[in-house]
Amino acid sequence: MNDARNFAEVTGLRALTWLAGNDELLPVFCGATGAAEQDFRTRLNEPEFLGSVLEFLLMDDAWVQAFCDAENLPYDAPWRARQMLPGGEEVNWT
Repeated sequence: MNDARNFAEVTGLRALTWLAGNDELLPVFCGATGAAEQDFRTRLNEPEFLGSVLEFLLMDDAWVQAFCDAENLPYDAPWRARQMLPGGEEVNWT
């Protein structure tokens, strides 16, 4: 696995762990995505699931800041990680 993909998956796992411990945000994620709490255990090795966690996190700047502050990451880390996981490619509409 290359370094960029490793960074993306580790950042996704960190976001997954942070989200699982967030009692206010976890139900919002589950409601928005249809994910169950069991998915946090059974799908943690799936890059697509990690991408969905990062995609959700990126919906709100306050969530990004809270996650990055808690994990001591730069604020662009979730966005950079999301781009490297399946479905995260930058869309060009032209």
